[in-house]
Amino acid sequence: MRSPAQARIDLAAIRHNVSLLRERAGGVDVMAMIKAEAYGHGLVPAAQAALAGGATWLGVAKLAEALELRRAGVTARTMVCLGVPGEPYDEAIALDVDLTANVPWLVEEIAAAAERAGRPARIHLEADTGMGRGGATAADWSALVDAALKAEAAGHLRVVGLYSHFACADEPGHPSVARQLGVFKELVEHAEKTGVRPEVRHLSNSAAILTLPEARFDLVRPGIAMYGLTPVPQIGTFGLRPAMTLTADAALVKRVPAGSGVSYGHTYVTDRETTLALVPAGYGDGIPRHGSSLLEVFAGGARRRIAGRVCMDQFVIDLGDDTLSAGDEIILFGPGDRGEPTAQDWADALGTISYEIVTRIGSRVPRVYEGGVSET
Repeated sequence: MRSPAQARIDLAAIRHNVSLLRERAGGVDVMAMIKAEAYGHGLVPAAQAALAGGATWLGVAKLAEALELRRAGVTARTMVCLGVPGEPYDEAIALDVDLTANVPWLVEEIAAAAERAGRPARIHLEADTGMGRGGATAADWSALVDAALKAEAAGHLRVVGLYSHFACADEPGHPSVARQLGVFKELVEHAEKTGVRPEVRHLSNSAAILTLPEARFDLVRPGIAMYGLTPVPQIGTFGLRPAMTLTADAALVKRVPAGSGVSYGHTYVTDRETTLALVPAGYGDGIPRHGSSLLEVFAGGARRRIAGRVCMDQFVIDLGDDTLSAGDEIILFGPGDRGEPTAQDWADALGTISYEIVTRIGSRVPRVYEGGVSET
């Protein structure tokens, strides 16, 4: 059954973006970040498209995401970036999932799981080089490295990666960027002098791939950019192609007199006789309620601002004297090719980032995949 609202996902765009980013990174390995349902685009289809575009690794935030990939038959190298106590690490190890460790107790927990799994775990040691989020600080790094080397000597794990994460790479020239890069190099040098032999050292997110060639190392981790949205809109789009187009079919079109209140609270009142169209998508689908009377959509050949409050399941647009019929397609956001708003336009209007716009589109909105390999 066709849904009245759909998120159309262009898999060819994802392939294109990954290929472009790999070229931009000088040909080093690419870990495609597909956390949070691939930033709202769909975990498994986006993973497959990224691999077809040249990615050699996949990255997720949570272990459950990696296990879902394995259940779907995706066998590519996959890294989990969050380590928390009590996870089914033995299952992950048995399925050849790479894990993160950032404190000695987590190394020990993973080592114990490896004993149960009957094979060594593959781990990446995470350094906090100035992000102030996950990772071991410089003061705690030696203890983490020592714990990992002890477990490695016992045959319980292998340290295959050393990594960190930038805090302000999307602000080129921010003084923290150079500081973090310097700290990362120092911590990698310490680990290697102590005896760690990593396969990969990795630091660059989307913004760093596009603006900081000196941070490539052995592997880069594109996230938002692989979905065609720029992490540094103040600089440009870099030839990226947005992969998500959010649409809805007009549910109702009607003529109303001047002075008609629209939606909850009557925060919008028509100033003339006009035509209203009902759009069957609301904050229950991920349309921001704080976009009421602010966000624009594309309908009947022109951009239209949301009239009044966004409701849970629907919102209204004012067409003036233009025409539209029930069932006609309305583009909420997309690549911008036809004049429709982009996810970046919505983000700019709301004072947020495009990441939030696409990841918040809910599961009630089906993903419809286009541009698959079989279609090209």
